[in-house]
Amino acid sequence: MARKASAKPTNSEHVILRVLWEKGPSTVRQVHQTFGPDVGYTTVLKMLQIMHGKGLVARDESQRPQVYRAIQSEEQTQRQIVRGLLDRVFGGSAKTLVMQALSSQKASAADLSEIRQLLDELEEGKGKP
Repeated sequence: MARKASAKPTNSEHVILRVLWEKGPSTVRQVHQTFGPDVGYTTVLKMLQIMHGKGLVARDESQRPQVYRAIQSEEQTQRQIVRGLLDRVFGGSAKTLVMQALSSQKASAADLSEIRQLLDELEEGKGKP
């Protein structure tokens, strides 16, 4: 039985999740086709089986071939990863995380505008926590 999606995906699992988020529910073959020749079909199958066990993907067993889909949205997964990163690396300080992110890579004017808008919404109590 699949566990609740609380496990943080590994790098390889995240690559597969990205395929499922972009393409939607997919068979093993469809996921496998997005990888180069260095990744075997059985490797992708085993990864999806492991991810199913961890509660990262759901499997529709009523169809043949079986179809897999991500349980959480990309945004939910990103939030989960950021919460863990915030606690582990930045001591729970959102300010430090944001300052490091903005100082490590140049943000576009459009990105800065969206960030300002989010900050305004948070100050007004309308934004997501």
